[in-house]
Amino acid sequence: MTRAIWEGTVLAESDACVIVEGNAYFPAEAVKHEYLRPSAKTTVCHWKGVAHYCDVEVEGKRNPDAAWYYPDPKEGAQQVKGRIAFWKGVKVA
Repeated sequence: MTRAIWEGTVLAESDACVIVEGNAYFPAEAVKHEYLRPSAKTTVCHWKGVAHYCDVEVEGKRNPDAAWYYPDPKEGAQQVKGRIAFWKGVKVA
């Protein structure tokens, strides 16, 4: 079981993560969305497409842009569609 934890809170857990470039992409239904807040940040990956970000918030503490997802990935990256990944101090193990 892979878990994403920040500030002692489990943000996501699943045994169906997809690993891409060393990052675990959790199925959206395995993520506790009550800890995610929309962010205006986007970035572009040359092969995956446009990534959208969310802040992670636990008990009033915010980790800006600590989660990301590809709502419409390019053809070669369809394995990340409907999945969310974490970074910036979120422990994924």
